[in-house]
Amino acid sequence: MTKHTRPRIYGADHADPDACATRPGHEYVQLDGGPLDGQLLDVTGLTADQRTAGAYLITPHSTYGPGGRASYGPTFSRPAGPWVWEGDID
Repeated sequence: MTKHTRPRIYGADHADPDACATRPGHEYVQLDGGPLDGQLLDVTGLTADQRTAGAYLITPHSTYGPGGRASYGPTFSRPAGPWVWEGDID
């Protein structure tokens, strides 16, 4: 098994050899805690309001099983990131 030294990009296919490659001109936030801990989320297309609100992200490992969602968002003290896990949602 290959161990990656860079974080995986959220949404990248596990078989993708570039699953850890960031793209020039894109902005990413690291996901902290929960089932997606350590992954990077591409926030390039999000507005400032959307970045403040955070996101519900589909995850294969949640309280509600595969396909459940995990809530991640910025904290007041660090609005630019990382986004912290707020819990799983149904």
